[in-house]
Amino acid sequence: MLEYQLEDQLKREGYTLVCGTDEAGRGCLCGPVYAAAVILPEGYTHPKLNDSKKISPAVREALFEDIIKNAVAYGIAFSDVEEIDEMNILNASQLAMRRAVEMLDPAPDFVLIDGNVSRGFEIPNRAVIGGDGISPSIAAASVLAKVSRDRFILELDAKYPQYALAKHKGYCTKLHKELLNRYGACEIYRKTFLKKVLG
Repeated sequence: MLEYQLEDQLKREGYTLVCGTDEAGRGCLCGPVYAAAVILPEGYTHPKLNDSKKISPAVREALFEDIIKNAVAYGIAFSDVEEIDEMNILNASQLAMRRAVEMLDPAPDFVLIDGNVSRGFEIPNRAVIGGDGISPSIAAASVLAKVSRDRFILELDAKYPQYALAKHKGYCTKLHKELLNRYGACEIYRKTFLKKVLG
C-alpha cells in the first residue's frame, strides 16, 4: 500500500492542501492528452491504489468512482491534438496538468507532479520521478486521468471503427500502424507523431 511520506513531510512544513497531478496518453498517436489533479482526504486508503498502469481496467474503474466520491477536490482536464502539435507533447501535458490543478476547489497550496518536469505552475510544487508509484495523491490523479482518457478513446472508437482504438487505446502497436497505413490518418491524429509511422 502506498504511504503518504511526501504529503506528510509537506504538511510538517506547513502546507495544508497538497494535491497530486498526473497525465495519461502522452505516448499515444491520437486524441488529447488527459490530466487529473486530486486532493485526498486525511487518512484515505485503498488497498488497490497504485500507478494506474499497474492495475487492471476493472480495478481502475472501481478506484475512479471511489476517488471522486471521497476526494476533497479533483479536476480532470486535457490538451487537444492541435495544442499537442503546436507546443509539443511535453508542454501540452504540463498545460493539461495545470488546467486540472486550477479546477480544484478548495485550491491546493502545494502540487506534487509526476515526472521530472515542472513548468508554469504558480504555486509551490515538486516534480517526483515515478511519483504515481510513490505518492497516493499522484496515484489517484493517474487513475482519474487514465480512466477518463480511456473512456474518451472508446467514444472515438465508435466514430472511427477502422482504427480499432478500443484494442490499443491509441498507442503505437503493430496493429495500429497497419491500420493507419491502410486507411490513412484523420483529424484525431497528432500530425507530429505520425512521421515515423506512415510510410
